[in-house]
Amino acid sequence: MTRCALYVRVSTGKQEAENQAHTLRQFAASQGWEIVATHSDEISGGKGERHRPGFRALMDAASRREFDVLLFWALDRFSREGVLPTLQYLQRLDSYGVAWRSFSEQYLDSTGMFKDAVISIMATIAKQERIRLSERTRAGVERARREGKTLGRPRIAADAGMIREMRSRGCSWSEISRTARVTRATCQKLARG
Repeated sequence: MTRCALYVRVSTGKQEAENQAHTLRQFAASQGWEIVATHSDEISGGKGERHRPGFRALMDAASRREFDVLLFWALDRFSREGVLPTLQYLQRLDSYGVAWRSFSEQYLDSTGMFKDAVISIMATIAKQERIRLSERTRAGVERARREGKTLGRPRIAADAGMIREMRSRGCSWSEISRTARVTRATCQKLARG
């Protein structure tokens, strides 16, 4: 028999969570699946895994193959972190050998014959999301440069001549570092250069 875990997430309200869980239990029974666990969170789906203890427990159980299929109400109940993180969660489930299915979005089903098509489409969407994110980052950097903002780490304002002179007098690297107000490694680099 197929072992099934349920994941229920609501932003607020235990009643809505119980309504979801009840419907999911009925659906799992209609598929002949044995429900072995129900994981739930009452928190925004935009919060990452570390902020959702039910979700974290679910992924830990999946990594130990405590169930064969995960059933959730809808993808936005599973995660609202964006396309790429959500796909990464689904791919983690796949890597653990755990299938997954959205109750209300029947096309999001890794248990059926269209599994490979669904995963390919989602992977393509995630790739496009990564490209868009990279483009937005580049555009932001270019805008900052046009506005004259200095990017990157601040320049080191240390006097290489003073560092060399202190070292020639026998001062320790720690003493030179404190006086120059830069790290010991930076002092050594400036003394060589």
